[in-house]
Amino acid sequence: MKNLNSFLKSIPHLTVDLGERSYPIIINEGFERFVELYQHLALQKRVFVVTNETVAPLYLDSLLEQLSQLNCDYNVCILPDGEAYKSFEQYQRITTELIQSHHKRNSSIVALGGGVVGDITGFAAATFQRGAQFIQIPTTLLSQVDSSVGGKTAINHPLGKNLIGAFYQPKFVYINAKTLHSLPKREFNAGMAEVIKYGMIHDSEFFEWIENHISSLHALESQALSHVILRSCDAKAKIVAEDELERNRRAILNLGHTFGHAIEAICEYKDLVHGEAVALGMVMATAFAAEHQLCDKALVERLERLLQAFQLPTRLASLRQYTDKPINAKLMIQAMLRDKKNTSERIKLILPVSLGKVKITEQFESQQITNFLCEFGLSQ
Repeated sequence: MKNLNSFLKSIPHLTVDLGERSYPIIINEGFERFVELYQHLALQKRVFVVTNETVAPLYLDSLLEQLSQLNCDYNVCILPDGEAYKSFEQYQRITTELIQSHHKRNSSIVALGGGVVGDITGFAAATFQRGAQFIQIPTTLLSQVDSSVGGKTAINHPLGKNLIGAFYQPKFVYINAKTLHSLPKREFNAGMAEVIKYGMIHDSEFFEWIENHISSLHALESQALSHVILRSCDAKAKIVAEDELERNRRAILNLGHTFGHAIEAICEYKDLVHGEAVALGMVMATAFAAEHQLCDKALVERLERLLQAFQLPTRLASLRQYTDKPINAKLMIQAMLRDKKNTSERIKLILPVSLGKVKITEQFESQQITNFLCEFGLSQ
């Protein structure tokens, strides 16, 4: 542990404080410190890597080189790319290949990719032989600032997003910020939706910082990217440490997700990427809060301006550029009622009160939400 602490002092990092299950989040520009961290944690030399068809040509060889330096015996599973493949079929494929390759629960299962790869790999690790070692190497902005941290793992069901899953923490999260330079602009912008979310729910000063550094972020300036990753991960790590299993406070991380997940389900997890749905969902949640005098209408306009600076959708009309799926209020309510955050027959909403502060509520009837959806532009 002494050597591990010395290593951590030499590199930017955060710790998710969960007692005996605490783990580090390493933030670096390259994979070269991966070997040291792996050795300090004394993890297993049998490794199973899950990635996808987009990430594999870019970063798989670099990771395998690190594993070779560790004298690891490894296997690789390359999935198709896309939210539609966060499915039971691909989960079954991962577990089948684990079994066929003779892996055991003491193997290390590594997720190399974005949020889809991290979620499905984590769920496979959580359930394979009742739990194998799990490592996150997120390669997209969205996964680096959100989905790789906190231990939420899942696959989608046709009736709803992330309805089948488990809380299962990784041994560590290794973030190589240089992977953002190969990220398509649309994916980077989608990740910014989750970054902006932290300002909305937790940190008004961070929201203002983003407003003042839009051009630096678009230019992928190293210092700006590192600041965004550190600040976002720090916010999430603190919230997870307070409420690991989302009994209460952790639900604030879902600002915009109740509306956004419903849109994704209706679109069959195609067309929109997750961050785009979250962006629109945050505007809808904030507009709903303003309509019910929970927050100022000026906050809606301010949020829209910042999201639009990253070419993110903020109005239902903008969905037409992504999908031709019919989305109406009835379908939205049906999907929202299936949301996993709900603990009663009412829809649980996370609603802004002011910049940097939100509330969790089930006080609104479905009809009130339906009325809002119609006012926002959906047909009945």
